[in-house]
Amino acid sequence: MFQPNHYDIALNINRETKEISGTSTITGDALENKISVHQKFMTIQSVTADGQAVPFTFDDQSEGIHIDLGKTGETTVAIAFTAPLTDSMMGIYPSYYELNGEKKQIIGTQFETTAARQAFPCVDEPEAKATFDLAISFDEHEGETIISNMPEVKNENGVHTFDTTVRMSTYLIAFAFGDLQSKLTTTKSGVQVGVFATKAHQANELDFALDIAKRSIEFYEDFYQTPYPLPHSWQLALPDFSAGAMENWGLVTYREAYLVLDPDNTTPDMKMLVATVISHELAHQWFGDLVTMKWWDNLWLNESFANMMEYVAIDAIEPDWHVWEMFQTSDVPMALQRDATDGVQPVHVQVEDPAEIDAIFDSAIVYAKGARMLVMVRTLIGDDALRKGLKAYFAAHHYGNATGDDLWAALGDASGMDVGAIMNSWLEQPGYPVVSAKVVDGQLTLSQKQFFIGEGKEVGRQWQVPLNSNYDAAPVLLKDHEVVVGDYAQLRQASGKPFRLNVGNNSHFIVAYDDTLLQDILDHVDDFDSITQHQILQDLQLLAEGRQISYGTLVPLLTRFADNQSTLVATSLYAIAGELKKFVTPGSAEETQVKAYFDQLSAGQVARLGWQDRDADSLDDQLIRPTVLSAALYAENPAAVAAAHDLFTANRDHLESLPASTRFLIIRNEVKHFGSATLIGDLLAAYRATSNASYKSDLTYAVTATTDPEQITRLVGIFEDTDTVKPQDLRSWFYGVLRNDRGEQAAWDWIRTDWQWLEDTVGGDMEFSTFITFISRIFRTPERLAEFKAFFEPKINTPGLTREIQMDIKVIESRVDLIEAEKSAVTAAVAEAVK
Repeated sequence: MFQPNHYDIALNINRETKEISGTSTITGDALENKISVHQKFMTIQSVTADGQAVPFTFDDQSEGIHIDLGKTGETTVAIAFTAPLTDSMMGIYPSYYELNGEKKQIIGTQFETTAARQAFPCVDEPEAKATFDLAISFDEHEGETIISNMPEVKNENGVHTFDTTVRMSTYLIAFAFGDLQSKLTTTKSGVQVGVFATKAHQANELDFALDIAKRSIEFYEDFYQTPYPLPHSWQLALPDFSAGAMENWGLVTYREAYLVLDPDNTTPDMKMLVATVISHELAHQWFGDLVTMKWWDNLWLNESFANMMEYVAIDAIEPDWHVWEMFQTSDVPMALQRDATDGVQPVHVQVEDPAEIDAIFDSAIVYAKGARMLVMVRTLIGDDALRKGLKAYFAAHHYGNATGDDLWAALGDASGMDVGAIMNSWLEQPGYPVVSAKVVDGQLTLSQKQFFIGEGKEVGRQWQVPLNSNYDAAPVLLKDHEVVVGDYAQLRQASGKPFRLNVGNNSHFIVAYDDTLLQDILDHVDDFDSITQHQILQDLQLLAEGRQISYGTLVPLLTRFADNQSTLVATSLYAIAGELKKFVTPGSAEETQVKAYFDQLSAGQVARLGWQDRDADSLDDQLIRPTVLSAALYAENPAAVAAAHDLFTANRDHLESLPASTRFLIIRNEVKHFGSATLIGDLLAAYRATSNASYKSDLTYAVTATTDPEQITRLVGIFEDTDTVKPQDLRSWFYGVLRNDRGEQAAWDWIRTDWQWLEDTVGGDMEFSTFITFISRIFRTPERLAEFKAFFEPKINTPGLTREIQMDIKVIESRVDLIEAEKSAVTAAVAEAVK
C-alpha cells in the first residue's frame, strides 16, 4: 500500500519517433515494505527510493511494478521510463488534421479511466489523490503552444514547467501542445477562460464556446456557493477524441464537433448540444474534480450529477431555449428504453477489474437514468435544499473523495427528508416500475410492478415512487405494491380534471391507465401542455413495446397530433412512426402504405413550414422543420424530392453553405435519387477537405444512404482508411451503412470479417461496445438474430463486452417476437389510416 502525496513528472515527447521518455518522482507514505505502482506499455529503466536503487518486478496482469523498498514510512520513489506514443486515443497521443493541404498533428491526452499509467508511472486510482508538478519538453517548433491543468510558470531550455496542481486524481491530469489558436476572457470572479483549437478553424468558430464556458462557470460559482478552485479553465478541441468530452481539471478536452461551431450556420439543436456538453464538463470541475468518487462503482456520482446540471445551467443562462425539452426527448426515452431490458446494470454497479471499468459507462443508465434520478430528487426537495446540501457536501469533501451515501446525507440534512432511503431503491436495483392506475369497484387504485420490454423475470422489486399526481388524495410516494386512493367519481368531480400521474414527467416510471382513465385524458388532450402530450405518447409507445397494449392502437392516435406545433410532441410522434418501419419488409406493398402514412402525417406541417428558414420562425418551427421534411422524403413525396433536388442543384458548388438544418436532407436525397459514382466521389472529397464537424456528419449521413451496390462496397472499403475515416468517426460510418437496407449485409459482413482489426484499432476505447449496440438496433429477423448469436456468443467472456452482448441478444429477441405478434395489427391499422 502506497499513498502518494506529490509527483514531480518530467516528460520528453518526440512526435517524430513517437517516443516518450521521462521520470516520475513520487513522494508518499509506504505502509508496507513492498509497494505497487501502475504502468502500462512502458520500459522501466531504473527505480530508486530516496536516491538508492531498489529491486522491482513487472506484473502485466495488474498493470503494475512491484517495488521492494525494504522499509516503510515517508519515501521518494523515482522511476525512469520510456513509452510509445500510440494512435489509440488513450494516454498521450497525436491528433491529426490538415491545414492548407498539409498534414499536421497536435498532441493531447486522455487518461480516464486508467490510462494515466500509460503516460507516467503512478498510483492510478481515483482515491490516490496528490499534487503534481509537470515539466514537459518536446520537439518544439516556433509558434507552438503548450497548455496544461495549471498555468505555465517557467520555460527554460525548451522545458515548460507548470505550477503545482491542487490535490487531484491522476485521471484528471492533462496537457496538449501544437499549433493552436485561442480566445480568452475572464469571469466576474477573475477566472481566466479560454477556448483552444487548431488553425484549421475560423477564429469566430471559438466565440460561442467561450461565451457559454464563461457564463457556465459564473452560474456554477453562484449555484454551488463554492468558488472555482483554479486560476484558469481551458477548453480544447482535439481533432481525434474517442469520447464526447473529458473534464480534466482546468483543461477540458472535447471532440471538435462539441466545441467549435460556425455561428452563422448552425442549427438550434446543435447549439444546445454544444452548450450542454460544455456545461456538463464544467459542472464536473466541482462535482468529480473537487470532490471525486472513491472508486469507479460510484461513477454515476460524477456523471449523473453533471448530466442533470448541464440542463440546470443552460436553462438558467439561456431560458428561451427551453433546454429541458431536449432532456425529455433525448435522455428520458434513452433511459426508459434501455432500463426496461432484463439484465441491465443498476446505476450503482460493482466493478473491480480495470478491463471492466469502461463497460460501466452505459450512457443510458449512468448518465441518462442517473440524471433522471437526480431530477427526481431536485423536484422532491427543491432548489434551496439542493444548493444548501451541495455547499455542505463540497465543504466536507473538497480535494477528497466521496460516495453516493455522502451526497444523500448532505441533501437529507438540508431537506429534512430521508433522501438515501428513497434513492437507494432506484440506484441499487435495475429497472423501473409501470404504475397501473385503475378504477376497481369504483375505487381509484394504484399499483407498481417492474416493466419489461421482452422477456423479464419478475422478482418482486419495489421502488419508492414519487407520484407527482394532480390529485391531492394520491400519496406523495408510492412505497407499497398497491394503494387505494379513494372513490373515483367523487375525486373526479372534486378535481374537475382527468386523473394524472408523473406530472412534469420528472420521475422514472411510466403509467398504464385503464380505459376509463385513458379515455378521459385523451378527451382533454388538447388542454394539456406539450410535456404532458409528449409523455402520453411516450408511455403508450413503451407499453406497446412491452406488449401491454397493441402497437396498432397507436396508429390512429398519431394522426390527432400530426399538426401539433411543439417540438416535444413532433419528436415523440415521429419516434413512434419510425418504429412502424420495423413491421414491414423493405420494398413490400406494406412498406408503401407506411410511406403513404408518413406522407399523410407530415403534409400539413411541410405546407406550413416549407424548406426555407424564415425570420418569423419560432424555435419550435426551426426544430420541427427537418423532422417533417425527413418524413416527407422517406414517404418519397414527389414535391419534397423535387424541392430537395432543386436546392442541391442550385447550391452544388457550395454545399457547405446550405442551411445546416436541412443540408443533410438535401444531400441525402440527391445521393438516394440522383446518385452516381462521381457524386459519391465528390462528396467523399468534400468530407476529407472540410474541418466543419457538422458538415462532416451531414456528409456521412448522406453518402451512406446510397442504393448502389458498387458504391456500398466502396464505402465499406474506406472504413479502414484512417486518412478518410478517423477511428473516432468509424461508428457513424458503420451505422450509416448498416441501417441502409441495401447496405446492411455489407456492413455486417465487414464487422464479422474484420473484427480483430476493429478490436486492435479501437478496442481500448470506452465506446467500443457501442458497435454491438448499433447492430442490435437494426436486426429484426430470426435469421439475423441467429447470426448475431453465432458471432457474438463466443465473445461473451471478453472483458467489457459481456453485459452488452447479453443485453443485445435480448433486445433483438424481443423485437423479433414483437414483430411476429404485432405485424398484422400494425399493417391493418396503417391501411385503415391511409384509406
